[in-house]
Amino acid sequence: MLDWASLYGRTDVREANGLSSSAGPSDLKPVNKTGISLALGGGCARGWAHIGVLRALDEAGIEISMIAGTSIGALVGGCYLAGKLDELEEFARSLTKRRIFGLLDINLRGSGLFGGMRLDARLREHLAGVRFEDLPKPFVSVAAEIRTGHEIWLSSGSLITAMRASYALPGVFEPVNCNGRMLVDGALVNPVPVSVCRAQEQPIVVAVNLSSDNFGRAAVIRHNAGDLPVEHDAPADRRPNDAAHAKESRLGITGVMVEAFNIIQDRISRARLAGDPPDLSIQPKLGHIGMAEFHRADEAIRFGYDATKAHVGELTRLQTVLA
Repeated sequence: MLDWASLYGRTDVREANGLSSSAGPSDLKPVNKTGISLALGGGCARGWAHIGVLRALDEAGIEISMIAGTSIGALVGGCYLAGKLDELEEFARSLTKRRIFGLLDINLRGSGLFGGMRLDARLREHLAGVRFEDLPKPFVSVAAEIRTGHEIWLSSGSLITAMRASYALPGVFEPVNCNGRMLVDGALVNPVPVSVCRAQEQPIVVAVNLSSDNFGRAAVIRHNAGDLPVEHDAPADRRPNDAAHAKESRLGITGVMVEAFNIIQDRISRARLAGDPPDLSIQPKLGHIGMAEFHRADEAIRFGYDATKAHVGELTRLQTVLA
């Protein structure tokens, strides 16, 4: 197994409340080890699939002992343990392109295109005052410290603050100031947080990887750079008119950032899961859903549900072993 601490330096494990330098996996509340532990991965809009995963597990009577979540995995996992999954699902299914834009407050002078405060206000409607200590099961929200690159495990304090930090996509949402540390999306360091569950000595770790079919097998391609780019005011017969160029020209700043982040997340996921594999991986086929297409919640939830139902027999067998 790869020693990630030696590869990247010591992983800084901190709490949301106080950020004690001595905080570590043992600071979590005791975990009941008769159920499965869930590592819910990041994936932006595809993360609505986690709702379907949790619905299928509940329907099958599969006990969950703890949840570790990264990015939207932290949002869905936190809402589930707080008893607010119904409200989150209703919100997700109600989204349209227009409603999504209305939730984003553009902030051109800040450190992200969007401040995220309107979305934060919606979270507070249902989760104001909820803390990790109020949850019935242990929960860890994974974020990254932008100044140091440390992986931050948030396991106490404000649930909303921890979730916001975990999904603060760099360049899109502003970093979250968490007791003096500027935190951003945890997918930069741990896209599918299997290692968090392993740190709690969980016997059965189930990963939900939302990026398994994004790119297929990684490849290195030798390519001809061609001639100098043709200017847009060049004669029509010299302008590129192929479909690939048309698609490329439609990518805005946010689209480029999100797709670049998608590549980073995919590569990090492959490496970390190879070094610390889960006991079972649920991989909904979501490659057709864009990272920013939050209005396609119905599809994402259905794919998450179906992918989990296909593994119910194996999950039941694993839980029987623990009993």
